[in-house]
Amino acid sequence: MKKMPQLGDEVKMELANKYYKINKKLGDGTQGQVYEVEKDGCKLALKWYKPNKATIKQRKMIRELIRIGAPCSRFLWPLDLAVSDKIAGFGYIMDLRAENYKSISELVARRVEPSFKVLCTIAYQLADSYRQLHSRGYCYRDINFNNIFFDPQTGDILICDNDNVGIDGVSEASVLGTQRFMAPEVVRGEKKPSTNTDLFSLAVLLFYIFINNHPLHGKKESQIRCFDLPAMKKIYGEEPVFIFDPQDSSNQPDPREHKNALLSWPLYPQFVKKLFIQSFTKGLNNPNQRVREGQWRKIMLRLRDSIFYCAHCGAENFFDPAKMSVERPGQCWNCKQQLELPYRINIDDAIENTVMLTHEAKLYPHHLKSTSKRDFSQPLAEVVQHPRDPSIWGLKNLDNKKWRVTTKASQIKEVEPGKSVVLASGVEINFGNRYGQIIY
Repeated sequence: MKKMPQLGDEVKMELANKYYKINKKLGDGTQGQVYEVEKDGCKLALKWYKPNKATIKQRKMIRELIRIGAPCSRFLWPLDLAVSDKIAGFGYIMDLRAENYKSISELVARRVEPSFKVLCTIAYQLADSYRQLHSRGYCYRDINFNNIFFDPQTGDILICDNDNVGIDGVSEASVLGTQRFMAPEVVRGEKKPSTNTDLFSLAVLLFYIFINNHPLHGKKESQIRCFDLPAMKKIYGEEPVFIFDPQDSSNQPDPREHKNALLSWPLYPQFVKKLFIQSFTKGLNNPNQRVREGQWRKIMLRLRDSIFYCAHCGAENFFDPAKMSVERPGQCWNCKQQLELPYRINIDDAIENTVMLTHEAKLYPHHLKSTSKRDFSQPLAEVVQHPRDPSIWGLKNLDNKKWRVTTKASQIKEVEPGKSVVLASGVEINFGNRYGQIIY
């Protein structure tokens, strides 16, 4: 009997009772190998466990995951158990990842450089996906940048390696995680992976996405000659210090070793930095102080809405209400020229609900309606340019009901679906459930 599958072999789906042929090998990991399989033109992915990983416990875990189903479509979840009379062990079938998706590790290595808007979308979807997983009572256990893939154009994500998911606080963990993403209490051997440790790993992953540096890799890490297991335990578990800890400068970024961190950190608004500081100061050793998925979701949507473009070089910048105004817009991080703030709309008189009205801005149901659903497929408003006068911009009604608009001169008019209101400071729009004020 073969130890591992070979090209041309067939494996049987246990529940569907169908045979799939192995076309090619896609990858090799510590637990098993991944292949493309096909039947009647339908292509799927197969993960086959190596002999020492094909345990009874793992088989039971896969069957349970198949039974409960994926928390959402972003998870490349086990669909069926795969077996063979000619190959030792077993595997499982999952959807095949599209070829245009790249791994977060490629992003960190700068082999792909998506826009800030895409980064915000990746971060939002990550927080939302793990929130859905955790709300069902499960933990992921091994969040890291090797098992997350994304579309560089849209920011849509796919999460793989879901065969280690287990019931929080109940299922025995077959893996402890990836060292640099583990919570300090797991590194020290005090706790097993859980929802709380997932929250720490998620914060590390988000920090990598935006800052391109580990949150604990500062001067202390650069002074270590051999970064072996004892050194890792010290940095990640015994003496962890955030590189931007406002109260402790002992582990600040080294200007020679951590240039990415020093260049990236100043780019982001204070409302984002605040969550990272909480995650890696209070949240380092107090799981109850870690930032929840819902908090990350809200902040990443706000960060996405705060993007605007430099009028000189076109680079994306972030609006930071803590330090920016029309009188003091600051400088573009890219060309160092003075920024020009565009019109923006403030929803329900809340500064955290500010959307920059750039040339491509759109407002969605979560902006204009009382809903917790975040759906970017159907905008309810968009910024448009006047067809005859390119110097005039407006906000077009894409909803199916009228808006009630009050001008700065207190004139009231209705804007029918398909019509626009000219962008001007002081204009107020009643969208029905919510209202907005345009600011310049």
